[in-house]
Parts: sequence; structure tokens; C-alpha cells
Amino acid sequence: CTVLPPHWRSNKTLPIAFKVVALGDVVDGTLVTVKAGNDENYCAELRNCTAVMKNQVAKFND
Repeated sequence: CTVLPPHWRSNKTLPIAFKVVALGDVVDGTLVTVKAGNDENYCAELRNCTAVMKNQVAKFND
């Protein structure tokens, strides 16, 4: 993953779509869920945190 700019607000949308690329075989149509957290908040609230795998890529948008 790329690093966010230091001035990034926690409630701001990402500037580009976030992609998860499968390095192994994953069947198209598999539901992928992204979870996030840090030292202060182990379970962040995310919007649009699920995507469907297609051609080994799951694309998330905000």
C-alpha cells in the first residue's frame, strides 16, 4: 500500500480506488472485506469495505 500524505484526515475519502490483488488463485465472485485499525483504534469504521473479486483483483471505492 502507498502511504497517505501526512495531512490526511481520517474521515476523508481516498484520492484513487483501493485495489487488493490476489497472488494466488481466487475464484471470481469471492467477497473480499478490508478491515483497518491502528494503535489507538484497533477497529476503524469503514465505508464500502467489501468488494467482489474479478480477474484476481478486488476494487474498493469510497
